[in-house]
Amino acid sequence: MTALANDFPATPGAADTATDAPVEEPRQRRPLLKVDGLAKAFPAPRDGLFGPRRRLTAVADVSFDLIAGETLAVVGESGCGKSTVGNLVLNLLRPSAGSILFEGEDLTAGSDARWRARRRDLQLIFQDSRSALDPRLRIDQQVAEGLEIHGIGDRAERARRVAEMLEAVGLGGEFAARYPHELSGGQQQRAVIARALVLEPKLVVCDEPVAALDVSVQAQVVNLLRDLQGRFGLAYLFISHDLSVVRHVADRVAVMYLGRFVELADRDALFAAPAHPYARALIGAVPAARSRHGRRVQPLSLEGEPPSPLDPPAGCALHPRCPFATDRCRKERPALRPLADGRSVACHHAETLP
Repeated sequence: MTALANDFPATPGAADTATDAPVEEPRQRRPLLKVDGLAKAFPAPRDGLFGPRRRLTAVADVSFDLIAGETLAVVGESGCGKSTVGNLVLNLLRPSAGSILFEGEDLTAGSDARWRARRRDLQLIFQDSRSALDPRLRIDQQVAEGLEIHGIGDRAERARRVAEMLEAVGLGGEFAARYPHELSGGQQQRAVIARALVLEPKLVVCDEPVAALDVSVQAQVVNLLRDLQGRFGLAYLFISHDLSVVRHVADRVAVMYLGRFVELADRDALFAAPAHPYARALIGAVPAARSRHGRRVQPLSLEGEPPSPLDPPAGCALHPRCPFATDRCRKERPALRPLADGRSVACHHAETLP
């Protein structure tokens, strides 16, 4: 685990983006994105040659909202379903159930033509910039592709917008005519960011956008993302397993376990005192994970490994690993419900745990 991202150095020219100040009073504005009861199941191989057909539930009953200028981070172990949530929001996967409202419009009921019209408003920053870029095309050609597809501007206008966006992400004019193999990993990721933002989207799904980078380069790209968010009023759905990075960028955090949100809280509240046992285990495992006031989250050990989504346990999915599990936990799945401090937690005993 890397050092806390609160200690990340600021990118030159972006000093005011490296603070920990969350978006001011974000919950008082109308949601840009509203997700309700989202679910996704995939066909799975039979259990044996003549076994019954099975379904793998990757996402189950996920609900959240996101406003302009806000960052909601989704965290959890690999395979918990967080990337699937991002793909569903972007219509790269069709949901099995639930609704996705973007600016009040239900995109799950939309046609391909409607999604095409909306596509420039919702963009994706990939984890692996090397595979996301076409090795046969120059960087300026790849950044311009979205403008050409959507018929935005003439050739001169597109060239101007591409040059401005490359400059905005820290790639000067000398990079425009280069090919991906001539760029470092961090420079490639900046090109991927430029390609996503040149269309002036309102929502960007960041799928592990710094996981493949060195720690020092991570800091630069994280600060760049925050700077660009402030400049363009972007909303980020930030998917990550790195709590150090999440603590630096998020306004709110959703903790995901086996396809479900188990805690949804403001960043500072979550890192100061996580309420769900799984959230406590994640945050307690980060060296020097402290609140602003210096309180240390006590480590919590969970036994065993996450169960298979093909055969999830009855009741609370965490109960086979949770030291606080009771008979109720083994029989009854807890709903995500609000607590007095404003966070939502899916735990029968969240308010009474030590």
